[in-house]
Amino acid sequence: MTDANLVPLLIVTAALATFIITGLRARAREAGDYGFGGRYIGRIGGGAAIASNWMSAASFLGMGGLLYLQGYYALAYVIGWTGGYVLLLVLMAGQIRRFGKYTAPDFVGDRYASPGARLISAAISITISVIYCTAQFKGIGMLFGWLFATDYRTGVILGATVAVGYVILSGMLGVARNQQLQYTLLIVSFILPLMALAHKLGYFWVLPQFGYGVAIQDLKNEFGVNFAAPFASAGLFQWVALCFTLMVGTAGLPHVLSRFYVVPNIRDARWSLVWGLFFIALIYWSAPAYAVFARLLEARSGMVPPPVAAGKMADIIVIKTAVMGGLPSWMIGILAAGAMSAAFFTVAGLLITGAASLSHDIYYRLINPRASEGSKMALAKGAVVVLAAIVLVIALNPPGLIAEITAVAFALAGNTIFPAFLLGIWWSRANRHGVIAGMLTGVLITFSTPLFGGLVPAVAKVFPLTSSALIGAPLVIGVMIVVSLLTPPPPEAVRRFLAEQVHGHMD
Repeated sequence: MTDANLVPLLIVTAALATFIITGLRARAREAGDYGFGGRYIGRIGGGAAIASNWMSAASFLGMGGLLYLQGYYALAYVIGWTGGYVLLLVLMAGQIRRFGKYTAPDFVGDRYASPGARLISAAISITISVIYCTAQFKGIGMLFGWLFATDYRTGVILGATVAVGYVILSGMLGVARNQQLQYTLLIVSFILPLMALAHKLGYFWVLPQFGYGVAIQDLKNEFGVNFAAPFASAGLFQWVALCFTLMVGTAGLPHVLSRFYVVPNIRDARWSLVWGLFFIALIYWSAPAYAVFARLLEARSGMVPPPVAAGKMADIIVIKTAVMGGLPSWMIGILAAGAMSAAFFTVAGLLITGAASLSHDIYYRLINPRASEGSKMALAKGAVVVLAAIVLVIALNPPGLIAEITAVAFALAGNTIFPAFLLGIWWSRANRHGVIAGMLTGVLITFSTPLFGGLVPAVAKVFPLTSSALIGAPLVIGVMIVVSLLTPPPPEAVRRFLAEQVHGHMD
């Protein structure tokens, strides 16, 4: 370990210790807290929890890495992820709160009166958690590897052990409270070093999110690098498809949807989401600046890496930029602590989502309705360990960049959970046959490229692995509508509940 990494390591350790101590003080005692019951923490607190739950390694590290590699094209991630929250706010946030179920499989199972639909949606939720967690474990592995000056495999094993230990000890209540503290660390750790970099490079540092535009012009004028050239990395269809997939995927992510179950009324659900979107935007406005400064620092030093080398370090380019910019070790440590926090606590939320699907939606709802709280808690903790082990095996040889891996989870959510919620809320005729057919079709569409792309190359063009929902989600909705119309309607009690409770009054 180098001296340059010692101070950041101490700062990261102190930050994680603070979170763990806070979580232990609020350790969950019941399965309701270990899942998604939680407690109400206010509109602004709920917004901070939404933002911190959202600020994963893909946002803190991966987005900067993709912008560094692809420039304008990667802005689809910024627009898609933030636009997804607007879509969620307009279409579903209040109605989800009125429906009053604790997990996405709970909603699907009760809305469509189908244990089979519940089982499929639970399996999809678990798969989404595993894919999403793989991206976070990659970020954790790279950060721990950098901090300890060791290889990636050692870093990911060490980081995974710490993350799983926290989830098991603190449970959901600790995570929810920590998310407010976490967001404070995130915003300070991401923007403070960026301001220092902008000041050191001679750009407008008070609001570097606006001042880095001059750096884009300097890149073009001094080195001929047109960082803002549109569609230099891919075409218009790919950009639109990625943006749309990330939007509907955001509105269908189980661990995002679960946030609306712990607020007391529809107004607080919407205001929590508005605050969450504001807090998210503060980070997203800053990520492109890191990418631009990284390119500028490389160009001015005359050490522009070849494409292969750039791709390997892209996922940690935010940290590398701070190092290249000559920031003090303590400030780099703060930045690393924020990045670790983003990855670490997203893992916590995702593992809890997967564990809740196994213990609550599958075991309790479908296998053993008489299960005690203690047995449900034990199963949830065991599920965390099993899911983490599966994720770790995949993360030891990650299949792509952090944000690219994450985008696959969004595509799966956008092709399955989003249509099930959208029609389940707004079309009372949607039934169990339709949702089962739709979700299975969505799974097939999401993974059609690795399954059939080699045999039929056109599949990869129509349904890109990270961007399949542009055509996939409308197809799934169409399948749900056709199958629902060809089969008996849902129970009258469900249709009456939608009319009277979900849409029929204001709270």
